[in-house]
Parts: sequence; structure tokens; C-alpha cells
Amino acid sequence: MNSRQRRGVVLLVVSALCAAAAFAGVLAVVSDARSQVGSKVTAYELAADVPAYTELDAHDLRRISVPKRWLPDTAVREPGQFQGKIAAVPLKKGSLLQSDMVAARPELKPGQMEIAIMIDAETGVAGKITPGARVNIFATFAPRKDTDPEISKIIVAGAQVIDVGVIKAFDKSQDAQRLSAQGVPITFALDTENAQRVAFAESFARHVRLALVAPGDTAAPPASDRTYTLAGDLVTGGRP
Repeated sequence: MNSRQRRGVVLLVVSALCAAAAFAGVLAVVSDARSQVGSKVTAYELAADVPAYTELDAHDLRRISVPKRWLPDTAVREPGQFQGKIAAVPLKKGSLLQSDMVAARPELKPGQMEIAIMIDAETGVAGKITPGARVNIFATFAPRKDTDPEISKIIVAGAQVIDVGVIKAFDKSQDAQRLSAQGVPITFALDTENAQRVAFAESFARHVRLALVAPGDTAAPPASDRTYTLAGDLVTGGRP
């Protein structure tokens, strides 16, 4: 072997040693990164915006892998933690789903009963009433005598919605007083007294309307604001 060949062999050996050293360095960096990141676990993030009180669907969520050490204890890791539940607050696309963001579907409490009434699609809060929402129920009554004023009353404050049915057409032969051609059955969880108020209003009120209460707002309208007449408004000039 001449000197040129020896130099070639030496260069090859040096190159191989450098490559091995570089490979070892990469392995060390990867190993160090893995040791710092730790193992990964399954989590879920929102694939789309979900309004408050809307039931979560598999299409609304995306399964992801997240380092366990970076995941909060409240993160949802199993499908059973969100299946059949509703969004407790408005959820934004890309947010990590956590247990305090969802709630069980509303159920009856002791002393409550379910009562469903048909609400005009146009005069209700169209498309915004969902299970778990709370609403104030308004009813407008015709005067008993020609000299009496028409009255609008909040007959139930903070009524909890249990279920929202499918929009369907009214039978005009039976619901001639309805303002719209379509309505939706809405089921409430109410005590006996409020259930009677709602049943009475559906039968005898000219119109029944719903006003959506903001999430987290538990303040009921004062008694002085629950009854309205145009004559009373004219007397006070619109002031409380």
C-alpha cells in the first residue's frame, strides 16, 4: 500500500468516526428531548366552534397526542368524558377540551315536572334555544273588558329548557292565532305552580314568547318589571 492509499484509508476512517460521532450526538439530543418532554397521551381539541348548551358531537372534536407533563389535570382524555354531554360555555375551535367545559344534560330535580309547549319559530329566540338554556317566558293577554288594557307578563323567570324538538308546521285550523306558520316544541323543567302558569298561557294567551337569559345570569326580574301595559308606560313616560 503506497502513501496515497494510506492517506485515503486514514481519511475514510476519520470520516467514519466523525459520522459516528455526529450520529451519537443526534441520538443524545433526541434522547434528552424525549426525557424532557416525556410520554405522550391522548387529548381532544375542538374542530369547530360549539355554542353553549349544545350537545357535543364526535365531529366537533379532534383527537390529538400531547406530552403528558404539559397536559392539565382537567383535560378530557376519554370519549366517555364528553359523550352525551353539552357545552357549558361557548367553545372555540382549536381549544383543548377540559372537563369544566362540559356538563351533563339537564335533568329533573325533585318537585319538578316536564311540560312542553309549542313556540312560534319567529317569535321565539330562533335557533338559540338549546337544552340547558334558561329563559324568561312572556305571555300577552287580551283585555277582559273593552276598558281594560292589554297586558304583557313574565309568567316564569329563569325556566330551564330540557329539550328542543323539531320545527314543524302549525295546523292553522287549530292554531289560527299563531303569527308564524311554523313552531318548535320546547320542554321545560318546572315546579307545579309554574307549569300551571305555562299551561294556562298556552291555552289562553294571545302569544307566548321566550327571552334567552345570559349564561351565568341568575338574577330574576323584579316584581315591578314583570307586568307591562302601554297605558302604564305612557303614564311614567317609559321610566321604571
